[in-house]
Formats: sequence, structure tokens, C-alpha cells
Amino acid sequence: METAYFTFKESTLCYHKLGRGNKTLLFFHGYGQYGKVFEENSRLLGEEYTCYLFDLFFHGESHWGYGEEVLTKEFWHELAHAFLREQRIDRFSLAGFSLGGRFVLATLEACPQKVDKIFLLAPDGVKTNFWYNLATYPVAFRKLFKSMILHPNYFYTTANFIHKLGLVDRGLIRFAESQMRTLEMRSRVYHSWVVFRDLQFNMATIAQLIQENKIAASLIVGRFDKVITVDNMQKLLRHLPSCKVTVLETGHNGIITSWEPGNEDQD
Repeated sequence: METAYFTFKESTLCYHKLGRGNKTLLFFHGYGQYGKVFEENSRLLGEEYTCYLFDLFFHGESHWGYGEEVLTKEFWHELAHAFLREQRIDRFSLAGFSLGGRFVLATLEACPQKVDKIFLLAPDGVKTNFWYNLATYPVAFRKLFKSMILHPNYFYTTANFIHKLGLVDRGLIRFAESQMRTLEMRSRVYHSWVVFRDLQFNMATIAQLIQENKIAASLIVGRFDKVITVDNMQKLLRHLPSCKVTVLETGHNGIITSWEPGNEDQD
């Protein structure tokens, strides 16, 4: 595995390159992970694909040089095109888990005519989450969310309160707690949510791009996932009935290790 860095303006993306196939697959991981989380999946594809496993900004060794300034779709589109030119990649496929789903969709919008396949593993970005918007859009709530980074007891108190109101599943609260254990982890959650807040998508538009460019789409979800539920995916599937759906017998954290690329079956 080769680790390298791509610098674009004031940002740097760390990526890990694996495989020797003549096809290209770009991988984007989830919250609190690193690109190498897809290493075993990539090894299964190594004869067919050359895989690029990215560390997203605020994760691993990638660097976002703009503080809390939002990552716009326009910036990501420019970055994606520049990376593809540097690597001399003409056509490629995309795979993303959880948060990485947003980067799959953003890259798809950037250059749909170059994409062969997309693999969406419990993707964030299909259904807009009310609590995500609450924490990131209104300035007052964003300040409250930031205060929770420094004073995590505020977060736990708020989380338990909204759970008791029946607004959020306990499994989702446990996942959030697992990402908020240290100051570094809490800072990563805050900056990821705030900086990536413009990466939102219209599913009718996404479906149209997939259909017009004859892109093969696969959706992989976990039957016991409380973070990205099967029902959340209907917003995409009703516009894209041709999407291949695989339901794995696992929760959110087990999806990557349970997924066997190329063996997606209709549930």
C-alpha cells in the first residue's frame, strides 16, 4: 500500500493507493475512521481495481486549512477534477460509508459522465437529519453545539432529554456517545458537521444523473443499523427503482467488514 498526499489550495488530502487493476475505485470512510478501514475490501478487488482510500478532512492525515469555513460543493468539484487530472484517471467508481456517502454524492455531481458504479454503504446525505440541521445551521444552535465540545456533560444531558421525548433512538445516542469520548473526537465531530454542512443533495437530481449516465448503483445497509436506517433510504429508492439493494445482518459498525464487494444481492 502506498500513502501519498494531494494538496489543493490550502487543503491536503491524504490517500492510500492499493491494487493494480485497470479500473479505478475511490473510497470514502465514515465518522471517526481513516481511509485504511477499506484495506481488506480493496485487497479483494486488487486484481480488477486500483483503489484510492481517502482520509477525509479532520480525519487521519488530511488537513482542511480554512478553519470553520464551509466546504462548498464548488470547492470539492474543483478539487476532485484536479485530483483526477493529476492521477490521469478518466473513468472511475465510487464507494462511501456513512459520512463518506456525502463525498460519493458530491463527486458524482462533479463529474457524472466519468462514473461507472457507485456503492453507497449506509450513506449519510440521503435523508437530511433534523438534529444535524439544528446543530449546524442557526448560529445560536451552532454555538450551543460547539459548547458541548468543551463541556460534554451538556451533550449527554441534551441527548438523554431528547431520547426521553422519544425523538431519537437509544442506539443512535450510543453511537453519538462513542464519537464524543475525548476532546479530539468531539472537535472532529463538530468540525465535520459544521464544515461539511453544505454537502446536501436532492435525491431526484441524483437519481437523474445516475440514470442519464447509466451508472450502476448499489445500496448496502444493515438490518440492525440505528444510525442510517433502511427506511431512511426510501428517499433515494423511490426515485431510483433500478438501484440494487443489499441488506446485511449487522448494525452500523459492522457494515464495512460484512460487505463483500461485487457480491451485492437483492434482498
